[in-house]
Amino acid sequence: MPNENNISAAPITATNPPAHVRARAPGRVCVLGEHTDYNDGLALSIAIAQGVTVDGDRLAPGSGDTPERIVAYAADLDEHDEFATADPGAPGERRGWRAFVRGMAAELAHAGLRPVGASLRIEGDVPRGAGLSSSAALEVALALALLTLAGHRVGEDGETGKIGKTELAQLCSRVENEWAGARTGLLDQLSSLYGKAGEAMRIDFQTLAVDPVPLELDGWRLVTADTSERRENASSGYNERRQECARACELLGVDSLRQVDSEQLERLPPPLRRRARHVLSENRRVQQAVAALRSGDLPVVAGLLNEAHASLRDDMEVSTPTVDAAVAQMLDSGAAGARLLGGGFGGSVLGLLPPDVAAPEGAREVRPCDGARVDPVAPGGKVEPGGEE
Repeated sequence: MPNENNISAAPITATNPPAHVRARAPGRVCVLGEHTDYNDGLALSIAIAQGVTVDGDRLAPGSGDTPERIVAYAADLDEHDEFATADPGAPGERRGWRAFVRGMAAELAHAGLRPVGASLRIEGDVPRGAGLSSSAALEVALALALLTLAGHRVGEDGETGKIGKTELAQLCSRVENEWAGARTGLLDQLSSLYGKAGEAMRIDFQTLAVDPVPLELDGWRLVTADTSERRENASSGYNERRQECARACELLGVDSLRQVDSEQLERLPPPLRRRARHVLSENRRVQQAVAALRSGDLPVVAGLLNEAHASLRDDMEVSTPTVDAAVAQMLDSGAAGARLLGGGFGGSVLGLLPPDVAAPEGAREVRPCDGARVDPVAPGGKVEPGGEE
C-alpha cells in the first residue's frame, strides 16, 4: 500500500550502490495543455534535449557524532550549500536552487527514502524562467542522483522493488509546491520522467495515465524563442490563477474543472468564467491535436496553437505585451501557429514551422527526446556502461 507520500511499500535497496552517479533530467515543451494539470485536465507534451545534470559522489559516513551531510554546488551560479541530511531545515527558509536541494532531501526522508551523505554538482542548459521547466528538471535529476546513491531504483509504476515514475513525479511536485512555493501541477515532472524520442505524451491528470502519441513532423519543425522576460512561478500570477480555478470549482460544487460543462460556465462570475472556459477549451484542443498528429494533419495542429494563445491571452490572461509581440513576430516569420509557452507572465514562445520556412533569428528547434536517466560514473567523471532510465 502507498504511504502518505504516495511511495509504495519500501523498495528494495541495492546491496552495493554506486559511489558516483550522473543523473540527467530533461526540460519539457508543452505543445498544448497549459493550466490544465492542476485542473485534472489533459496535456500534450514532449521532453527536450535541454535539461539539468547532477553529478553525485557518496560521502563516507561521519564518525562518532558527526552527522552525514549533503554538500551541493550550483556550477552555473558558482554558489554552494551544505547541511546535515537529518536537518535540511524547513520550507520557506531557503530560496532559489537551495530550496530544491533541501526540499528534496527532506521529502525523500519523509517518504522513508532517507538520502545518504553526498556531494552534488548541479549544472543545466535549460534557461531558468523561460517556460521550459528548468525547476522540474532540477527536481528529477536531484531525486535520481540521491536515490541511486542510497541504493534505490526507479522503474515503471508497479514494478517490484522499484519506485514508480508517477510516484516520483508526485514527490518532486511536493518539493516545488511546499519548498519552492510554486503551486504547479504534475505536467513538468511527468514529462521529464516519461519522455521518449520521436513521441509526444498525452497526459490525463485525472487518471495520471501517460499515453504515447507519434510525433512525425514530416519536415515541419517545432521551435522555441526566448523573450528574455523572466518569471518565477512562485512570484508570478501563476498561483493566483490556480486559486481562481479552485474558487470556480467551489462555486460550482465540483472537485475539478474536468467535471464542468459549457452550460455550467455561465453560472460563474468574471473572471472565473474566463478561467474555466480556457481549461475546457484547452482540453478539447489537446484531444483534437492528438487526432491530428495520428493522421499527420500538421496544419490543424498549427491552428490549435493559435487558438491556444488567444485563450491564454484573453481567458486565462497570462500573456504580456512582450510575449504577444514575440508570438506575432514568430507568425510574421512564417510560422503556421504560435503561442506562449509555459504558465505565462514571460518566458518563451512556441512556433510550428512548415517545411522550407527558416526559423526566426534566435529560435531553437526542439525535438522529443528520452526522459530522465541515471548512469553510474567512474571516479574522474567517466560514464560507465549500463545506465538506466
